[in-house]
Amino acid sequence: MTSLPILPTISTFFIVLSAVLVAIGWILVSKRKIEAHKKTMFAAAIAALIFFIIYMSRTIFIGNTSFGGPDDIKIYYTIFLVFHIILATTGAVFGLVTIWAGYKNNLTRHRKIGPITSIIWFFTAITGVAVYLLLYVFYHGGETTSVFRAILGY
Repeated sequence: MTSLPILPTISTFFIVLSAVLVAIGWILVSKRKIEAHKKTMFAAAIAALIFFIIYMSRTIFIGNTSFGGPDDIKIYYTIFLVFHIILATTGAVFGLVTIWAGYKNNLTRHRKIGPITSIIWFFTAITGVAVYLLLYVFYHGGETTSVFRAILGY
């Protein structure tokens, strides 16, 4: 039995936690529990930020893990990964705009883009878990190279 890598496992936990908290926040606001909604969405943002810090730290200091599965499905994994990256980037930008609109009490904008942001974030979390499973659970991860090693060549 092989063990799962600790940092990707922890970061995946935090992105799932953020999506669960967004879902709870959505339920709370639908019940007009505005203060609980604010606190829950703030917690969701913190969970997403923790994910991002772990992910970026790992990327910078350790590197990214390449796909270690069969070559005949690598192209499908790569397309899926690009889709996930686009979703994650879009979700992060929408998330920041949505949080800012809520913080500034721009409720018209917040109510308009909040549901869209949430749906994007749910798909980001789901595809992120799928990437994690493909890299570390279903297949053994490929080579992991530090960004510094890649840039400096040592």
